[in-house]
Amino acid sequence: MATIIAPKEFSPIEDAENIKKACLGWGTDERALISILGHRNANQRKLIGLAYEEVYQEDLIQQLKCELSGDFERAICHWTLDPADRDAVLSNAALKKDVPDYRLIIEIACIGSPEELLAVRRAYRHRYKHSIEEDVAAYTTGDIRKVLLAVVSAYRYDGYEFDTQMADSEAVILHEEIQEKAYNHEELIRILSTRSKAQLKGTFNRYRDIHGTSITKGLLGDPTDHYLAALRTTIRCIRDPLKYYAKVLRTAINTVGTDEDALSRVIITRAEKDLKDIMKIYFKRNNVTLENAIERDTSGDYKAFLLALLGKDEL
Repeated sequence: MATIIAPKEFSPIEDAENIKKACLGWGTDERALISILGHRNANQRKLIGLAYEEVYQEDLIQQLKCELSGDFERAICHWTLDPADRDAVLSNAALKKDVPDYRLIIEIACIGSPEELLAVRRAYRHRYKHSIEEDVAAYTTGDIRKVLLAVVSAYRYDGYEFDTQMADSEAVILHEEIQEKAYNHEELIRILSTRSKAQLKGTFNRYRDIHGTSITKGLLGDPTDHYLAALRTTIRCIRDPLKYYAKVLRTAINTVGTDEDALSRVIITRAEKDLKDIMKIYFKRNNVTLENAIERDTSGDYKAFLLALLGKDEL
């Protein structure tokens, strides 16, 4: 379930005017921006952006970037973007890091629906004038490149049906390759990148039933082996994305200094989808609510904005 609280009726032009008013004068009224954008869904934000451009001949995102700074600026600008365009921006930034963030690429490729991934690929191509596949190939190497290219290029069947016999046979294939440490074998990557999520969940369940352990435990090895970590991330994103996101939040908050980028990403990308369910898992595993963790580890307008997306306004 979503956490964002948005009005059923609103005026895009009135919101655009109030945003402009908040940006005028000596200082920006950040709380006014939060009260508007922190309570508008994706379609409403799109209409506000169009109204802002029509009335003021200015791009809303660029206006926000000029007026704000730091974690708050990045969070509210990412939130204001169209979801597919946002994932394209996040993917590009992840690939261009000194050490590419393969987890984020896998997350975007494996958790959304096939149509959502296709929309991200289109948005990426429109924004950067080349494909995400090209940039994955350019910024990564070796076995990680193989698995990332496979998952970002995928267009999986999206139904709930799965073949039990195939689940049995592919559970055996996966176990044999893991036992032989043939982690980069093409069959392993083929199965993970082409089978539907329902089929893979069936295979993962059969793997556990047959061998008495999860497939991710079979892929444990050298903690510095990023390829094995990428395989485990792929499996976790497909098998149980809610638990995956709860773990990302826990790691982000427990990191010395807090990983604001990861914290923002999960809240911003899931606030309109399933963040309430993720929060329940987070509380169950950490004995503290996500709201309390954010209040403890963040501050200022950034904290107020995240809480607004959680439906817990400070205003």
